[in-house]
Amino acid sequence: MGGLTYTMLDTTNLSTAEMYGNVLCELGKEHPEIVGLSADLAKSTKIGLFAEKFPNRFFNTGIAEQNMFGIASGMAKCGLVPFVSTFAIFTSMRALDQVHTDICYQNLNVKMIATHAGLSFGQAGTTHHCTEDIAIMRSMANLKVIVPADGMETANAVVQAYETEGPVYIRINRGFDQKVYENTDYDFRIGKAHQLTDGNDLTIIACGSCVYQAIEATKILSSVDGIKARVLNMHTIKPIDREAVLKAVYETRRIITVEDHNVMGGLGSAVAEVIIESGKGCAFRKLGIPDTFSIIGLHEDLMAYYEIDTNGIVENVRKLIGLEFEEDEDWEDEV
Repeated sequence: MGGLTYTMLDTTNLSTAEMYGNVLCELGKEHPEIVGLSADLAKSTKIGLFAEKFPNRFFNTGIAEQNMFGIASGMAKCGLVPFVSTFAIFTSMRALDQVHTDICYQNLNVKMIATHAGLSFGQAGTTHHCTEDIAIMRSMANLKVIVPADGMETANAVVQAYETEGPVYIRINRGFDQKVYENTDYDFRIGKAHQLTDGNDLTIIACGSCVYQAIEATKILSSVDGIKARVLNMHTIKPIDREAVLKAVYETRRIITVEDHNVMGGLGSAVAEVIIESGKGCAFRKLGIPDTFSIIGLHEDLMAYYEIDTNGIVENVRKLIGLEFEEDEDWEDEV
């Protein structure tokens, strides 16, 4: 991965954003074609680390996100590999025209690292919440959409984004992330879900900050309820791992999705599309932000309020397990 080093003590402080900044610097040492762009948010998005090491390859466009993405597209046309960093809300909404037409339409090699996603900057209010971006960005042709679970997975995602030709959108948090992976040495592949726990009673499919919450929920469900739940870290929303979803349908017959995003158009909708197109039935529930603008508060409090934390997942799993469902294995009447 280009010589990224850290100690065991360091890992507790490496959030998704901090890991992104460190890994980009390591990539920058090996690949002089990498350039960085920010719209006056270099410190907040951690691309400032790259700016310090490579000042001649970093460009601050000021508070002009639309210009920034247009410039990035031009750089990509010249053979450079731009890494563009700003808040998710500005990438997916403020500059969407440029993302759509200048980058995705031309299938250009631009890597968009969108920070402060979901409700991770919850105390900043609705203007800085971003609970619609997965729905928006996965509808862009040519664009890959990745939602890492923690800092280690962000490291893998950034490296593979560089190695993958074409536009990539990586959605990360403000910081203060829980640790899911001890290191980067696991089978991370864009487009392939990673199974974290085994179980045949139910499958929990999660992404981003909700992956850790799902893992913690399985511990309670196992010890208190005797429920053995499978957890799939669906880090890539597009292209989604259809095989993993359908395997879960066949083997557990109950699926619950969890995301720090609106329940419309995000991970839950992507999973539901796979299930519906397969013609197979299962008990299914989507957890996320309802069709509303979020209240204001700290991230952990908002996750609890919208039932996408450990306790919320546990309670919804119990409800889903309690639903009556056809027990036979004959799928013909469900097509």
